[in-house]
Amino acid sequence: MPSDLHVVNTKPLISPRRLEQDIPLTAEARTTVEQARQTIGNILRKQDNRLLVVIGPCSIHDVEAAKEWAARLANISAQLQDRMYVVMRTFFEKPRTTVGWQGLICDPDINGSNNGEEGLRRARQLLVDINSLGLPTAMEVIDPIVPQYLAELLAVTTVGARTSESSTQRRLASGLSMPVGFKNGTDGDLQGAINAIVAAQYPQSFFGIDPDGRSAVVHTTGNHEGFLIMRGGRTGTNFDADSINAAGAALEAKNLRAAIMVDCNHAQSGGDPDQEEAVWKTVIDQLDTTSKYVVGLLIESFLEKGRQALEVPADMSRLRYGQSVTDACMGWEDTERMLNFTYSQLG
Repeated sequence: MPSDLHVVNTKPLISPRRLEQDIPLTAEARTTVEQARQTIGNILRKQDNRLLVVIGPCSIHDVEAAKEWAARLANISAQLQDRMYVVMRTFFEKPRTTVGWQGLICDPDINGSNNGEEGLRRARQLLVDINSLGLPTAMEVIDPIVPQYLAELLAVTTVGARTSESSTQRRLASGLSMPVGFKNGTDGDLQGAINAIVAAQYPQSFFGIDPDGRSAVVHTTGNHEGFLIMRGGRTGTNFDADSINAAGAALEAKNLRAAIMVDCNHAQSGGDPDQEEAVWKTVIDQLDTTSKYVVGLLIESFLEKGRQALEVPADMSRLRYGQSVTDACMGWEDTERMLNFTYSQLG
C-alpha cells in the first residue's frame, strides 16, 4: 500500500546540539536558570514563602516587543523580589481547538511557510536574551521534541488543559529537568491534572530525539516537581477559596504536594483583561484563607491591552506593536499597578 498519501514533503531539522552551538547559553543565562529552578522548587515545597508570579504574553509573535516587555518586567521584578518571584511567560507553541496560527516555533513569519528551524532559532535566542537579564522564563510544552532544543533555558513549564490527559505529555513531563504545572481540563475537572502529576512522578519512556537529532527512545527517572494549575472550565470558575481548598484537599488525599497556581485568564476571566485583573485581585485578597495551598499566579499580559485579529498570512506592518494576536492580555500600566498592589498586600 502507498504511504504518506497526504504528506507534501519532509525537511531535515537542525540537531539540538548544533543549535546549542550556534546559540550558546551565556554565563548569566545559565546562572538565572539554575537559581530559578531551585527557587521555584523551594516555593513549591513551602520552603520559600514568596509568591510565584508567571506573567507575560499569551503567545510571543514579535521578538522585539517581547524583549521590550522583558526589560520592563526585569526592572520591576528586581524591586519586588523579597516578596514575589517573577518569571516571564514565553509561550512559543499554541494548541488550537481546531485550526489557527500555532505559534512562533511552528510559523515564525506568520505566513504559512512553517519554517520550524527558524522558529527554534528565534525562540532560543530570545530565551538566552531574557535569561541574561536575570529574568527566568516559563513555557508550555506541546511537541515532545521541542524541549531538546530549549529546555535548558526554562525555569518552569506547563502542560495545558487540552493535553494534561495526554499520555505523551505525561511521559515527557517525567523527564523534564524543571517543575511542571498541569492545568485542569477544559471542562473544569481536576482529576485529569491530578492523575498527570502522579503519572509524571514515575519512570517513563517515550519516542523522541537525542542531542544529535537521531530518533531515540527516551527513558526518564520521573519528575516529583509537579503542581496543579487551576484555570476554570466550561462548568464555571474555580478561583474562589472553597474551590481552591477543595482542590488542595484532593491533592493531599493522593499524597501529593498541595501546591496550586491560579491561572487568572481563560475560563476564570472569560478572556476579558478587566476580569483577569479582578480574578488576580480576588486571589490576592483571599490568600489568608488559601495560603496553605496557593503558591502562585499565572497571568497573561503584554505591552498593550487586549488582542488583535490575526490572519495567516499576516501583514506584519499592520499589526499593532506589543498587542497579543491570540488571547486578550492586560496592558503594561495595569500590570505594573497590580504587581505593586500585590507586593503591598504581601507585606
